Amino acid sequence: MQYKDYYAVLGVDKNASDKEIKKAYRKLANKYHPDKNQGNKVAEEKFKEVNEAYQVLGDPEKRKKYDTLGANWEAYEKGGFDFSQQAGQGGPGGSRTYYFEGDPSQFFGGGKSGGFSDFFEMFFGSGGGQTDDVFSQFSSKGTGRRRSRAMKGRDIQAEMEVTLLEAYQGSKRTFELNGQKLRMEIKPGAYDGQKLRIKGKGMPGANGGPDGDLYIVLKVLPDPRFKREGDNLIYNAKIDLFTAVLGGAIDVPTMTGHVRVKVPKGTSSGKVLRLKGKGMPVYGHKGKYGDLLVRIEVMIPNDLSEEQIKLFEKIRELGASRKKAGAV
Repeated sequence: MQYKDYYAVLGVDKNASDKEIKKAYRKLANKYHPDKNQGNKVAEEKFKEVNEAYQVLGDPEKRKKYDTLGANWEAYEKGGFDFSQQAGQGGPGGSRTYYFEGDPSQFFGGGKSGGFSDFFEMFFGSGGGQTDDVFSQFSSKGTGRRRSRAMKGRDIQAEMEVTLLEAYQGSKRTFELNGQKLRMEIKPGAYDGQKLRIKGKGMPGANGGPDGDLYIVLKVLPDPRFKREGDNLIYNAKIDLFTAVLGGAIDVPTMTGHVRVKVPKGTSSGKVLRLKGKGMPVYGHKGKYGDLLVRIEVMIPNDLSEEQIKLFEKIRELGASRKKAGAV
C-alpha cells in the first residue's frame, strides 16, 4: 500500500497553518469540482484526492496521527511497524498490541471505496468519520474491513448584497454556481446577517451520502434616508424654527412614497413622531409591519435680516415681561 503525502496533494508545507491548509483546499476543490469538470475522470479523481487530504489535515486529531505515522512509514513498508506505539492503553488487561508483517492489503483488498483510498480508510476510518484510535478497525484475530459509512458533503457559505428596498419588497435572484443556474427567493422583511439555505448545493457527499448545503448570508446595504432598528425605520426630519414654534406639516418619505406629517406647535429637537405600520415588514408574518419613527431636528437660522432680528428681540422682551408679570 502506497503512503500518501497529503501535504503534497494540497501543495502546502508540513508546517502550514490551519488557515493555509484551508485556503489551499478551497482553491483546489473549486478548480477540480465535478460541476466544473463534467465527464473529466482525471479531475474527478483529483477532486477526491484533494478532499481526502483535507479530511485528514483539516482535522487536528487526524493530522497529529498522520504526522506520527509519517515518521514511521519507512519501517512500516518494510513490514515491521508496531502499532502498539500509537494504540495506547486497551482496557483492564493493559496495552493491546496489533502487530503484523507482510502486505497490509491482505486486510483491505485492492480497490478503493466511496472516494477514499485504502490508505485513508486503514488509518482514519471509512468515509472520513472519527474513530477512537486508528487501530480500532483491527480485531485481535487480525481480519476484516469496516463497512464504508455515508458522509454528508461540506456546506458552502457565500454573501449576497441586497438594498433596503429589496429587503422591504422581497426579491428573486438568479445566480450561477459551478456552471449551474440557481434561483433564490428573498422574502419581505429579510434582515442583515440572515442565512438562507439552498439544500444540496454544497460539496458532494462521500460513500453515497447527501451533498452539503449552500448558505447565502444576506448583507443589507445602508440606505441614505433610513436607519433600521429591528422592524422599525428611523428618519431624521429637519424643520425650520418657525414650523417648530408655530406648528405645520412636513413631507416625509416612506418605503412606499411620501406622506404629509403634522408637526405640533412647540415641537423641540429630539421629539419623535411615530407613523404606525410604515416600517419594515415583519419577516414571516404577512400583513404585519414595524413603524416609521420621525426624529425631529430643529434648524436654527443663521442668516436673519435686520427686521427679523428686531422681531426676535421684541419676542424676547415680551417673554421677559410676561414672566415678570407672572412673578408679581
